[in-house]
Amino acid sequence: QVQLAESGGGLVQPGGSLTLSCTASGGTIGRYSVGWFRQAPGKEREFLAACRWSGSCTDGVDSVKGRFTISRSVAKNTVYLKMNGLRPEDTAVYSCAATRNVGIYDPSLYYYWGQGTQVTVSS
Repeated sequence: QVQLAESGGGLVQPGGSLTLSCTASGGTIGRYSVGWFRQAPGKEREFLAACRWSGSCTDGVDSVKGRFTISRSVAKNTVYLKMNGLRPEDTAVYSCAATRNVGIYDPSLYYYWGQGTQVTVSS
């Protein structure tokens, strides 16, 4: 059973950057599609981007397109989410998840979840 651990969250000023990491143990990232999600207080969990097991990665969804970039390192068993141009509305708990399902956009299709990391964008 794969276990996921996120890191890299924190407090950043508007316009700043952060890179989140999602490191897997107990399994190989290359056998799973791994997605990044976020959830702000009072809002539903939102899909952001994913890298399929094949290695192809999606562009970010419209709300983060051009600002967030997903990538992965099979050698490091890690998937990254680089976030630029952060805005206060990006404040949320960011989580990564893994699945072997074909679908990648629906969080209910993911088997394994990390504990999440808080990102706060504020001056």
